Amino acid sequence: MPLIQLTNITKSYVDPGSGARVPVLRGITLGISAGESVAIVGPSGCGKSTLLNILGTLDSPDDGSFTFDDEDLAKGTPGQLAAIRSRKIGFIFQLHHLMPQCSVLENVLLPTLSLKSPPADALPRAQSLLEQVGLKERMTWKPAQLSGGERQRVAFVRALINQPRLILADEPTGALDEANAAALTDLLIALQQSSGVTLVMVTHHRAQADRMNRVMTIHEGVLS
Repeated sequence: MPLIQLTNITKSYVDPGSGARVPVLRGITLGISAGESVAIVGPSGCGKSTLLNILGTLDSPDDGSFTFDDEDLAKGTPGQLAAIRSRKIGFIFQLHHLMPQCSVLENVLLPTLSLKSPPADALPRAQSLLEQVGLKERMTWKPAQLSGGERQRVAFVRALINQPRLILADEPTGALDEANAAALTDLLIALQQSSGVTLVMVTHHRAQADRMNRVMTIHEGVLS
């Protein structure tokens, strides 16, 4: 069984001007295996982020089935979906969303606070991951003291701290220059491969997408 199975997923939104429903996803069917890396590409407004939000349980489909790690999430309660997010999903966004008042190490450890029983090895794991991404000497620094690339490295480590089954990355290097974006893509792939986590990345950059195991294109709500 795949780690993720979407079958005939549809999603629409109400146009605030006309009140009409506007379809965004039209019968998406997609299976993703554990440990696989998948890129989703397509023009702006085609439904990429909506699909990622459904995969991350931040949004619910109108219809269709969604199974993740042998659990049916299409009709999950808010409490069930929040628990899944905390335990099994890590998020990386275009903007790092670090807490400015917290140190690098504290920012990485923040996701563990949502767990009923934070892992005993959370602190040494955070320190080890930060060392792996070249931030050993930055652990006590605040985000304002870091470069853009360093802040995004912290966001990468934060997404991995709870040892999730799935990482969802929405344009994770979109705010960086070309050189930093290429270096961060290399780092993300290295972290994904070393941890064995499944990675789904939305990107506009075809060169980055081609680094993944599989590239899917979404156009007018249809995935191919």
